[in-house]
Amino acid sequence: MGTQDPGNMGTGVPASEQISCAKEDPQVYCPEETGGTKDVQVTDCKSPEDNRPQKETGCCNPEDSGQLMASYEGKAMGYQVPPFGWRICLAHEFTEKRKPFQANNVSLRNMIKHIGMGLRYLQWWYRKTQVEKKTPFIDMINSVPLRQIYGCPLGGIGGGTITRGWRGQFCRWQLNPGMYQHRTVIADQFTVCLRREGQTVYQQVLSLERPSVLRSWNWGLCGYFAFYHALYPRAWTVYQLPGQNVTLTCRQITPILPHDYQDSSLPVGVFVWDVENEGDEALDVSIMFSMRNGLGGGDDAPGGLWNEPFCLEHGGETVQGLLLHHPTLPNPYTMAVAARVTADTTVTHITAFDPDSTGQQVWQDLLQDGQLDSPAGQSTPTQKGVGIAGAVCVSSKLEPRGQCRLEFSLAWDMPRILFGAKGQVHYRRYTRFFGQDGDAAPALSHYALCRYTEWEERISAWQSPVLDDRSLPAWYKSALFNELYFLADGGTVWLEVREDSLPEELGRNMCHLCPTLRDYGRFGYLEGQEYRMYNTYDVHFYASFALIMLWPKLELSLQYDMALATLREDLTRRRYLMSGVMAPVKRRNVIPHDIGDPDDEPWLRVNAYLIHDTADWKDLNLKFVLQVYRDYYLTGDQNFLKDMWPVCLAVMESEMKFDKDHDGLIENGGYADQTYDGWVTTGPSAYCGGLWLAAVAVMVQMAALCGAQDIQDKFSSILHRGQEAYERLLWNGRYYNYDSSSQPQSRSVMSDQCAGQWFLKACGLGEGETEVFPTPHVVRALQTIFELNVQAFAGGAMGAVNGMQPHGVPDKSSVQSDEVWVGVVYGLAATMIQELLPSGLPVVTVISSTCWELPEGKDSTASIYPVEMAIQRVPS
Repeated sequence: MGTQDPGNMGTGVPASEQISCAKEDPQVYCPEETGGTKDVQVTDCKSPEDNRPQKETGCCNPEDSGQLMASYEGKAMGYQVPPFGWRICLAHEFTEKRKPFQANNVSLRNMIKHIGMGLRYLQWWYRKTQVEKKTPFIDMINSVPLRQIYGCPLGGIGGGTITRGWRGQFCRWQLNPGMYQHRTVIADQFTVCLRREGQTVYQQVLSLERPSVLRSWNWGLCGYFAFYHALYPRAWTVYQLPGQNVTLTCRQITPILPHDYQDSSLPVGVFVWDVENEGDEALDVSIMFSMRNGLGGGDDAPGGLWNEPFCLEHGGETVQGLLLHHPTLPNPYTMAVAARVTADTTVTHITAFDPDSTGQQVWQDLLQDGQLDSPAGQSTPTQKGVGIAGAVCVSSKLEPRGQCRLEFSLAWDMPRILFGAKGQVHYRRYTRFFGQDGDAAPALSHYALCRYTEWEERISAWQSPVLDDRSLPAWYKSALFNELYFLADGGTVWLEVREDSLPEELGRNMCHLCPTLRDYGRFGYLEGQEYRMYNTYDVHFYASFALIMLWPKLELSLQYDMALATLREDLTRRRYLMSGVMAPVKRRNVIPHDIGDPDDEPWLRVNAYLIHDTADWKDLNLKFVLQVYRDYYLTGDQNFLKDMWPVCLAVMESEMKFDKDHDGLIENGGYADQTYDGWVTTGPSAYCGGLWLAAVAVMVQMAALCGAQDIQDKFSSILHRGQEAYERLLWNGRYYNYDSSSQPQSRSVMSDQCAGQWFLKACGLGEGETEVFPTPHVVRALQTIFELNVQAFAGGAMGAVNGMQPHGVPDKSSVQSDEVWVGVVYGLAATMIQELLPSGLPVVTVISSTCWELPEGKDSTASIYPVEMAIQRVPS
């Protein structure tokens, strides 16, 4: 839960890739035999100090992201770019550089505490990487460098994703399920060509890069006249072309559509280029989309890659493009770069070129007449170690003061997948609609280019009520949608489930398990892109609101999978890194920590996490019960509740053993036995004790709904006794103590102490006859958290620190007590809003600023949807 990758939605680039618009001599292209071209003069823009023009008043939108747009010198604001979202000038450089969390970030005191765990981790890491030749599910030795370059990803839910940076680069790839490759592929570019009176007057790669390959291309776009705007699942890049009176607006569209279980699964993205001519001369404009077959790494090395053109006409619409076949095992795929053919456009292509060469042939081909040669036939399969790329070009006429539209798509078809263990064959969700044979890329391209306008209408209908609500701040509107990217780009998989693959003996008592998994598939997303575990359940507790509110059937499917895993056991013994103790992988009737590692065989082998034996964690079972009732409350699905009821009984029975003194309140075990897996908890505690009471209260409600009077009476008795013990042992007049031990951190103010109340209120409980925690105590505790954990920490500018001592000093008893966890802050803010406290939105404001305006973005499951639910459910 605590890890954050400050990569998302970008900030600067590594020193080796930093580009400035330095003042240089103009670049003049003088092709020797280019027919209808003349010398093309392309003048680099000047640096800010070199007589930069004054920005016109009002040319920057009032919703711009502060300093992120300070470098923008253009006047153009693009074609139909919305006012709300995350916006940044392409020339922006972040001065604050960040590094991944590493061992040297741990204090000496905490390092000494964990020296045994560290030694065991090193042994395990060596065996995993050097003997098994696998990648660790958490790699503390080779952390991915923090490159603040990332923007909105392409691709729907579960079919793989390709992330474009906010400077336009294709830079993060998740085609193999759950496994990321962080590589900027230089050949993957858009290039513009402008022609007047039959002469090419301007040709530019729309990239700030200055690479060592494709040197014949005109690189080094001036970033001071371009900006990026993200409002997921769409993004816009606006380019004002210096000296050309032309503005390009590239709109990127991905089919992320709430309550849609078909198009939302498609591995496609659409690029719509709106070109505006602000001059008095007619123009011919061409956009070329070039793409390498593969990423240029080890997967390409065996060779055998090949490209071929295609043309698909259906329903009166024609799409042309290239197929890039990548047959490398174990997960072969085909990429399709395509364009829509209209009465006003011409589509041409080049089937193959060497992406590691100078690229002169391609550049001159485009320069000659604004089109490509369009050779027929497929390319020769590549030899070992040789790369191959292709390009598709769309051309159109542009009248004086006119506008034209050029439409591209990118699709990839990897229907059949194997996880890292190479055991079971799985098929992605989209194959239900486009087939399992690996030949769907043309059809996917055609479908995307013909349906994207409908997708945009549905996206606008979903987002407009929020965007048009003047009571909501601009940053909230941006964060609410932009943070949803992780549902698709969280190493996400959405798989078809064969009915004969489900264990009959375990599913017999869950009548709607098979229909749910058969109709809606199996869903998994990672805890974080570098915490490689699917459906980490203690974290899903915080993140699940987005799923249940937008794709409720996927949430129910996930819950059925979790219930199945709960009833299973894996008695294989292994050594746990924190304690060094040998214990089983999974015990029956306890919720698993996660559903598995994509580099192994998830769903078959659960609990990739091996730092602690989570069978003795105090929060997982409780979070299952709370989420089951929350999901029932929001969906009204009584069949789901009936199926889950026996599982809830089983896990609560397992939890009973932690109430050793039978006072109705569970005790923590004197180690970090909950989601804060580095923060020791002893005896009754605010966090686990609060979750326990909330879960017991929910069991009372479920027992009544299921007609189980004896069980209702049993849990009512436990609840009454537990409430008395909780207040007596933990309430100190201002807040609930962290725990009831004699340790110094016992009196710490935990920001997450009201998590149980948060979920009760989200389920329509927790007040009146269903009150569990006295409302005055909840309100006073929240006020104390705001005063100490928020306002007294980092000047009130970082959100809520997990632990704060009562005298206003952060709790440094563990690594995690001194951290800020985004998902926890969102849950805290939601609780404050539910209790009608004015501090709720200010808490979210500062964490949003931390994540989106500073280089502090996150690649983890946390989203702001708990706050959205709270806002929806309180009086206006």
